[in-house]
Amino acid sequence: MEKRAFLISPLFAAALALTGCQNSERQSIEPQKTETSSHQDVADVLVTPTKTALFGDLHVHTSQSFDAFVFGVRRSPEDAYRYAQGEAIPQDAGGMIQLAGPPLDFYAVTDHGEYLGVVPAMADPNSPMSKTATAQAAFGANASQSDATFAKIGLSFVTQSPLEDIYDRSFIAGNWRKTADIADQYYRPGEFTTFAAYEFTAMRVVDAEQGAAANLHRNVVFEDTAPDDIFTTLLSGDPAELWNWMEQQRADGNDSLAIPHNSNASNGLMFSATDENGEPLSKELMEQRVRNEPIMEITQIKGTSDTRPAFSPDDDWAEFEHYPYLIGSNMLNQDAEGSYARPSLSKGIQLQQAQGANPFEFGFIGASDTHLAAGTYVESTYWGKFPSEGRDPKLRHSVPYGPAGTEWEQAENSGDEGLLVGRSAASYSASGLAGVWAESNTREAIFAALKRRETFGTSGPRMQVRFFAGDYQDDLLTKVDTLEVAYAKGVPMGGRLSSRSQAPSMMVWAVQDPLSAPLQRAQVIKVWRDVDGNHNERVFDVACSGDAQPDANFRCPDNGASVDLSSCDIQAGTGQAELKTLWHDPEFDASQSAAYFVRVLENPTCRWSSWDAARAGIKPNPELPAILQERAWSSPIWVN
Repeated sequence: MEKRAFLISPLFAAALALTGCQNSERQSIEPQKTETSSHQDVADVLVTPTKTALFGDLHVHTSQSFDAFVFGVRRSPEDAYRYAQGEAIPQDAGGMIQLAGPPLDFYAVTDHGEYLGVVPAMADPNSPMSKTATAQAAFGANASQSDATFAKIGLSFVTQSPLEDIYDRSFIAGNWRKTADIADQYYRPGEFTTFAAYEFTAMRVVDAEQGAAANLHRNVVFEDTAPDDIFTTLLSGDPAELWNWMEQQRADGNDSLAIPHNSNASNGLMFSATDENGEPLSKELMEQRVRNEPIMEITQIKGTSDTRPAFSPDDDWAEFEHYPYLIGSNMLNQDAEGSYARPSLSKGIQLQQAQGANPFEFGFIGASDTHLAAGTYVESTYWGKFPSEGRDPKLRHSVPYGPAGTEWEQAENSGDEGLLVGRSAASYSASGLAGVWAESNTREAIFAALKRRETFGTSGPRMQVRFFAGDYQDDLLTKVDTLEVAYAKGVPMGGRLSSRSQAPSMMVWAVQDPLSAPLQRAQVIKVWRDVDGNHNERVFDVACSGDAQPDANFRCPDNGASVDLSSCDIQAGTGQAELKTLWHDPEFDASQSAAYFVRVLENPTCRWSSWDAARAGIKPNPELPAILQERAWSSPIWVN
């Protein structure tokens, strides 16, 4: 496929950023033409009482999103759903892109609700929107203010001050109805599930001079029926106002949930214990939040929101796909507790004990946040977030500009490298996917799994993770009815166990993605707050590959796996296709409330940047991680 650069000016990028030995390379499948069809009767769909693992993506942008369009994306929601079903679609900087592996089970287009579909209309000379002053400044025959105009549009997201000549609410509502109708057209119960959804793009200014904003974005996903209009930050950026609107819609028959993402770029605000006015959260507000936001994105293309070494100093795997920047700038994030899942989980437990409500009782999913209509979930076939850096490895710092691999980036004043390429793009991750345990592949079953938090997130591979806690006998894993007993005698991920005097039995079960690397270890991570209110955690290796046993420090031995960086070939060592165990917390304290979740690690493999380097016949950029360990996170179980 032809590779060509799509260069972006710094001002243009800044404005847009404000919005928002075996070979392990996968082979793409042959294109399969997909056809839309009317809904079959959901009652005819196969139901599995012990539930099936389904994989999908609930964070996908197309040309209807402001930032995607101005970066050259022309893919439609229809393209997105065709891609998810295995069809090859164009990459807007050239060539074709196709899902690596089998079709996904579910997908949602989540274009920015603010100015939904407006910018494409501004660029269309046949649309009345193109005649507005804003459109003429950006796309007119004598346009000379494109960068400044796009900066104004992006800034209005933050200030909640819409540009009146292009803020046509009836026009936006019409585009929303088209989005929801397209989702309905591609929904095939039992085969492929789609959801009507959009992004609520809230931000808060951190440094106006640098254009830095804290990310408070959420995706709003409707179960089935959707309203005729949407609530965006151009009405209010206060999440509580969004929740109020969601609850009114729920009363009208349009159930939904909101999914926070990129808390890692929120400067501690996403999971803050104060409200928009800086006041401590009331019990009512905490309860409202958990009703409307039962899950969060723990991984996506802009990095991981699990933890940082500052909060997890004894976790050898805490440093993973870190995105260091605030939205819209090169200003670095703070390692603030409210930006990451683990300290927020323990903070929620503390609030529950003090005030009787836990606003951070959330489960985990992964997602892509692709702006190409097509998520990039596999390191070896990585194509970035936007057309430019997605097609040119030089623009993402994995292949050097200079001769002999000596210059890894263009000069700062070159004028053709923006914030969404270069250093920022080098921090992007080939991630991730949502996993749900559902009785069937239908809107009702998947949405119910999301609400009860029987979900897990992966950094891309489709590994399956089960996690239960309860009163189990030692022979649970050898029973013919293991899962039936696990559900009957305990709770799955996302559940709660009431007070108990002895450690519960915890069943951990993980299965490898057959198109990815073998599994190295399964871990249980426990978080809690001490009497002084400090975050505490413990990482236990509970199942080791090669049938090895954890040592006295609860660590598995090295399993001999390795990576050849010149080719990205891997040696599996004693990596396994399946890990499972029945585990009891050896440090259980009946007086302590804690949250437990499972993390599963694959053997080491090449990061996407090392794949780029290997294909170019050079060594990886020394400033970037050369290898990584793909992983999955289960939703927590709360005990006591």
